[in-house]
Formats: sequence, C-alpha cells, structure tokens
Amino acid sequence: MTWQTWVRGLVGAIVGGAANAITIMIVDPQNFNFQSGGSKLLTFAGVSALISAALFLKQSPIPCDEAKSEEAKK
Repeated sequence: MTWQTWVRGLVGAIVGGAANAITIMIVDPQNFNFQSGGSKLLTFAGVSALISAALFLKQSPIPCDEAKSEEAKK
C-alpha cells in the first residue's frame, strides 16, 4: 500500500464517519438540527469521524517505506 492510497482511505473514513451525522438528524431532529442543536450535531460528527478513523487505522496501519519492505522480503 502506498502513502497516497493510505491517505485517501483515511480521509474517506473521516468523511464517511462525519456523514453519519445525517442519520442522527433523521432519528432525533428536535435535538440534532442546524438551528438549535448545531453544537451537538458537530460534536456527534466529530466523534463519529474519529471512530471511523480509528477503525481505519486498526485495519490499515501506517504503511512502511517500500525500500524497507523490499529488504524485509529478502
């Protein structure tokens, strides 16, 4: 896995996690909305993004340098 692929995956996980905030707006629109519950909604989006990033890092840890991995294969 290259660095570029890894960074794209991490950013995708963060964006996907933050997008989960839409579901809470559907489930509880009175408490989580843009007008009166904006701070709660932002907190939920941040926590969800953080959890998604952590799960991505668990599945795909930081890639090592290709030169080092080639040496390890030999």
